[in-house]
Amino acid sequence: MARFIVITSGKGGVGKTTCTANLGMALAKRGRKVAVVDADFGLRNLDLLLGLENRIVYTAVEVLAGECRLEQALVKDKRQNNLVLLPAAQNRTKDAVTPEQMKKLVNALAQVYEFVLIDSPAGIEMGFQNAIAGAREALIVTTPEISAVRDADRVVGLLEAHNIKRINLIVNRIRPAMVKANDMMSVEDVQEILAIPILGIIPDDERVIVSTNRGEPLVLSETLSPAGVAYDNIARRLLGETVEFMDLNGNNGNILSRIRKLLSTKIV
Repeated sequence: MARFIVITSGKGGVGKTTCTANLGMALAKRGRKVAVVDADFGLRNLDLLLGLENRIVYTAVEVLAGECRLEQALVKDKRQNNLVLLPAAQNRTKDAVTPEQMKKLVNALAQVYEFVLIDSPAGIEMGFQNAIAGAREALIVTTPEISAVRDADRVVGLLEAHNIKRINLIVNRIRPAMVKANDMMSVEDVQEILAIPILGIIPDDERVIVSTNRGEPLVLSETLSPAGVAYDNIARRLLGETVEFMDLNGNNGNILSRIRKLLSTKIV
C-alpha cells in the first residue's frame, strides 16, 4: 500500500524542499519507487534541488486540464530510475488547483509508486490545503527558532483537524555549540513544545548550499556529509529500521542522552 507523506512546516525557509528532495532520493536508492510532488504552485523549487528544471515539459496543471497524461508530466531522474518528479506550474497561483484535484493526482500516483512525497508551500492557506489533501502522514520540518516552532505547532493542530494523525518531527540546522551556549533551542526543547515523535535531527551543514546550487541531493554523494547521513537515516526510519540518532557532539553529551529519554516509543 502506498504511503502519502506531506512535508510541511508553516514557516518558509526551514528546509522542507531540501528534505523532500533528499528523502525521495534516499528512498529511491533503497529500491523504493518514489514520486515527489511539488505542491508550491507559482514558486516551485523542487525541480531545482533535484537538478531537473531543464527537463520539465508539462506540469500538474496541464494534467488536470486534460492537456497531457500524468505519465507525460512525470520527470524521471536519470541518476536514480526509481524517482520521478511531478512539477508544479511556475506561472500559476496556488488557487489554480483544488484539494480535490490534488487528491486525485496523488491517488493516481499511488497506483504505481510506493511513496508519494508532497512538498508543501509555506503558509497555511490554499497551498497548504492542497498539499495535505491527499496525505495520510506528515513530516513537520522546523529549525530551532521560536518563530519556526510556533508556526510548526499551528500546523500540527491543523493536520490533526484534517485527520492526519501520523505526524513526525524533523529538526533541521542544529548547531550543538550554540545549543550548549544556550544561544539556540535544543532538540528536546522543540520536541517538548510540539509533542510529536522525532524522526530526524539534521546538523547545520554548508554542503547543503553547494548541493542545492548544483541540483545534486546530498544523499547521492559517495561520501556523505553529516546532513547527508542524517537524511539517509531518516529514510531508513521511514522504512521501519531502528537507527541510532547521530551524536552531534562527538560524545555522549547531555543533548543526545536527553533526546534518547524522549524517544521512548519506536517510530515505525
